[in-house]
Amino acid sequence: MKVLALDYGSARTGVAVSDPTGTLARPLGIVEKAGSEPGLAELARLAREEEAERVVVGLPLTMRGVRGEQAAETERFVEALRRVVDVPVELFDERFTTDLAQQTGGAAPEDALAAAHLLSTYLEWCAARS
Repeated sequence: MKVLALDYGSARTGVAVSDPTGTLARPLGIVEKAGSEPGLAELARLAREEEAERVVVGLPLTMRGVRGEQAAETERFVEALRRVVDVPVELFDERFTTDLAQQTGGAAPEDALAAAHLLSTYLEWCAARS
């Protein structure tokens, strides 16, 4: 299953995509102001263009696993996203993805790397459940 992953931020949202088998994750880029109408339209276009069968959005829980204000904002974004894409949208714990992206570095933007780490973790979690 091909999955599109989003590391949501009100200014910039990192985007990553899996291969068609749902095994490998690669950073795709960033979308500016993803919660705006143009941003949501761009995400819907990417989901169609990449032929994603699911969209996973990182849920920024606190270190204790509690939902804070950023998590509430992300949940509002997910509700808006669900209205513009034709595939399931799911939230997934994103703790540590930004830290991993900062440690890894690379040619892709940090937000896109964070989305790729989120996606890798999600794909591993899905594989372990199978």
